[in-house]
Amino acid sequence: MYYYVKSLQYPINIKCRNPQLAKNIISQYGGPDGELGASLRYLSQRFGMPDQKSKAVLNDIGTEECVPLCCQ
Repeated sequence: MYYYVKSLQYPINIKCRNPQLAKNIISQYGGPDGELGASLRYLSQRFGMPDQKSKAVLNDIGTEECVPLCCQ
């Protein structure tokens, strides 16, 4: 049913490594103040909201925080 090909969407050519830059980029995604952490906080807070409009707003914000993670 599914066919998986392990390949990059865009070809890359790394000429020199920069571990400090890589650490900063990874911390933006998975660190305590990163995109993933913020997204999960918004999506989990929506369950405690009293009305549907508040839930919808938090759902939209949490989903928007996920978009850079999925589309890069």
